[in-house]
Amino acid sequence: MENIINTIEDSLEKTKNHFKSEISALSVGRATPFLVEDIMIDYYGTLTPLKQIATIGIPDPRTITIKPWDKGQLKGIEKAINMAQLGFNPSNDGEMIRIVVPQPTEERRKDLVRHLHDLLEDAKISVRSAREDAMKEIKKMEKDGTISEDERFRKQEEIQKIINEENKKLEGESEKKEKEIMTI
Repeated sequence: MENIINTIEDSLEKTKNHFKSEISALSVGRATPFLVEDIMIDYYGTLTPLKQIATIGIPDPRTITIKPWDKGQLKGIEKAINMAQLGFNPSNDGEMIRIVVPQPTEERRKDLVRHLHDLLEDAKISVRSAREDAMKEIKKMEKDGTISEDERFRKQEEIQKIINEENKKLEGESEKKEKEIMTI
């Protein structure tokens, strides 16, 4: 039984960490490396994340600097940033690329909130899936005779409490990010 609880908690932790990483990449008018670090660059024929071929800096709250270790990659990085359609206008000075993160418009903020809600729903679907897997495992244990019907109900309630707590945490993270997005 402990194995089922540990499995579901591991699954929920992965879901929460993935959700946090997804929402951290949502731009709210502040520069952060998360905005560009996973952009894929054609690095000598291999698609490579930007963070593996350049140093990404934040000299001020609205500027991102990208200094590639191989200066020959400046044009490719600039092209990849433009193709990512993040709404940035990178400027290349021959040494590094500078990106000024624009303040999002009201319409863009609403789009970001809609996307945030989609990410939250995806996380909740993952949580429900983990719950269903655990519930099936508990029913199987009852069918095999290793636990009683009363024990099955107790374990199902325990799992449901864990699921409810996780959903509250995800909703709390979402609400916090929504306030951050909508604050000008």
